[in-house]
Amino acid sequence: MLKRIALSLAFTLLAAAPAMATNYITPANLKKTLDAKQEVILVDIQPAADFTKQHLPGSIETNAFPGKSDEEKARLDKALPTINASKAQVIVLCPKGKGGAKNSYDYLQSKGVPENRLQILEGGISDWPYAEMFVKGR
Repeated sequence: MLKRIALSLAFTLLAAAPAMATNYITPANLKKTLDAKQEVILVDIQPAADFTKQHLPGSIETNAFPGKSDEEKARLDKALPTINASKAQVIVLCPKGKGGAKNSYDYLQSKGVPENRLQILEGGISDWPYAEMFVKGR
């Protein structure tokens, strides 16, 4: 019985490994980066109406959420010149920091952005605890 549980656990961990390979940044660490004025590229994939309501200063608006269709993914291409002209970390900002962010992360990686430069904001914009930092409009 113990052997069966161990095998089941090992299989589960192996199956989940690709999903766990994604890099995440906590809101606190991103805030520290922004407060220190360190160079970072913020790729915001929120829908247009959500971006207008609130986004972080300096974010590149792509409206690529949820990043499933080819058309949505292609919206990320507008961020590529900025990304390719820099060595800075690239943070994907999504409404919740889940599937849409992962789709965008994977797309940017497929376009040559090294995985060690890519991160997703943990919890997305909806869990960002520093509302005073948000800006409205475009």
